[in-house]
Amino acid sequence: MENQNLENDNIFEEESFEIDASVSDEFRRGCKLYNFRRPDKFSKEHLKALQDIHRDFVRHLATILTAYLRMEVEIDVISVDQLTYEEYICSMPSHVQNMIFKLNPLSGEISMGMSPEVLAVVLDRMLGGSGVINDHGKELTQIEELLTIKFVEKIIKILEEAWSTILPVKSEFVTLANGYHSVPITTSGEIVTLISFEVRLGQKNFGLMNICFPYPVLETVLPKLTPQYIYQHTSVSANEIGKNETLEKIKTAELEMQVILGNTKIEINDVLDLKVDDVIKLDQKLNQELVACINKKEKFYVVPGLMQNKVCVKITNQYFEKE
Repeated sequence: MENQNLENDNIFEEESFEIDASVSDEFRRGCKLYNFRRPDKFSKEHLKALQDIHRDFVRHLATILTAYLRMEVEIDVISVDQLTYEEYICSMPSHVQNMIFKLNPLSGEISMGMSPEVLAVVLDRMLGGSGVINDHGKELTQIEELLTIKFVEKIIKILEEAWSTILPVKSEFVTLANGYHSVPITTSGEIVTLISFEVRLGQKNFGLMNICFPYPVLETVLPKLTPQYIYQHTSVSANEIGKNETLEKIKTAELEMQVILGNTKIEINDVLDLKVDDVIKLDQKLNQELVACINKKEKFYVVPGLMQNKVCVKITNQYFEKE
C-alpha cells in the first residue's frame, strides 16, 4: 500500500509539473495576468484619442490665455493614465485647488485640479498685478474664489469646443472644492482617466493642471474615442467651420451687379453716324428674361419691373450656360 501511495504521489507531481509547463507556454504565447480589482477599462486607442483631443484643447487654451492674461502662456499634455479614483485623490497634494464641472449630456461630474503656483499667477494678473508671486500657499479669499470660478468657466468653455469633434457638449461649472476628499465625484474603486498638463506662465512660473474623467462619464462615447474617428470628424468640422468663418468675413464685401438688356453688332460707320433719337435693335425679345451678372459673371435670370418709382429686377431662376 505504501508503494502504491508513493507512486500516486509521483503521478500527481508529474501532472502538476505538466500543467505548470503548459501555463508557462500560454504566457510565452502572449497571455498576461489580469487584475480583477483594477480592470483596464480604457484601451490604448481610448487613451490616445483623449490625448489628441486635449492636445488641441491646450493649444487653443494657451492662445486664449496669452491674450487674456497679457503674458506668454505655454501648456503641454505630459501624460494620460488610467487608475482608480482612490489612487487619484491620494496622489493629489492637499493644497491643489479642485474644480468640479460637467460636460452635458455626458453623465456625471469631472474634476479639474490646478496647482497653487499656476492659480496664484493667474489671479494676480486678473487683479492687475505683474504675475510674480512669492506666497502661493494661502487660502483663497472670497473675491479670489469668484475670480477663480470665472477663470475655470473660461477654460471649460474651450474644453467644450475641443470635445465638439466627438459629441456636442455644453459645459457647466458645479463647484469649487477645497481638496479632493470633501466633494467626491465617483466611488473610490472606480476607474478614472487622468490627463496631466504642464503650464508655463511667463519665463519663471511653472505648475501643473489635470483633468480627471471617471469611467461612467465617458462610457457612452467610448466607441467614438478612436484616433481614426477624431481625424475624420475633425477634418469635416474644420472644413465647415472654415467655410462659415470665410462667409462671415466676406458678408460686408461689395459686389458689382449688372443686368444685360440685350446685345447687338453694328459697324463702325453706323456708330459714327449715331445721333439723338436713333433706335438700336437688340437681340433680346420684349417678353424674354434678362440675365443678371455678378462681377461680370452671369448668375441669374431676371425680369424687369418698377418699385417705388425705381427700376428693379426680380430673380426668376439661376443662370445655366447653354450647351
